[in-house]
Amino acid sequence: MIAPLPGLTTTKPGSATVPLPGIRAAIYDSDGNEVAEGGGNLVLTRPWPAMARTLYREPDRFVETYWSRYGRDTYLVGDAARRDEDGYFWIVGRIDDVINVSGHRLSTMEVESAIVSHPKVAEAAVIGVPDEQTGQAIVAFVTPEGGAQGGDELAAALREHVAQKIGKLARPKEIHFADDLPKTRSGKIMRRLLRDIAQGNELGDVTTLRDPSVVEQLKQQVAGSR
Repeated sequence: MIAPLPGLTTTKPGSATVPLPGIRAAIYDSDGNEVAEGGGNLVLTRPWPAMARTLYREPDRFVETYWSRYGRDTYLVGDAARRDEDGYFWIVGRIDDVINVSGHRLSTMEVESAIVSHPKVAEAAVIGVPDEQTGQAIVAFVTPEGGAQGGDELAAALREHVAQKIGKLARPKEIHFADDLPKTRSGKIMRRLLRDIAQGNELGDVTTLRDPSVVEQLKQQVAGSR
């Protein structure tokens, strides 16, 4: 619904550009005020022919998820986005995957991509945790590449690498190294478990993971670094 029309829309690399004809999109802040230029939550402000009418057997959850934040006439897409001076929309990521550091909204995917672009990193997962000074802080879990060793030296190099790629605000406050990350049997990284590990929460049943022992290793690693 937000995409360039071939031959008509001037594109910008990385931007979703502008809404298609008949679609009205906007950026709202947390108080429901429209943001003319800047970041916030992506919303749609009028119906469209292909919109969902409900969730099967869960009509209340449909209303709560998509319509309760800003009222029954505004559809919350679930993405964080920003709009530039030309009115072009830039999708930052899912609201649940956006970290707010000192008022700056950062996509976990963006920070992960910056970390993984370092030659000594094989895999990385980034989460946000509460922080008294910045609201949220970035915590990264990293699997080193090949024979690379995790430690203070590599952590410092990764922070500097992220600062150069994105900016100083995107530097992880904590970096934890592990041989593997908790994943489902299909290979999906369980960021919920990483968030619980970082915050010291109870993890519950982890027997469905591909390798449950990874969780215990990470818990010890995080506890030993604090």
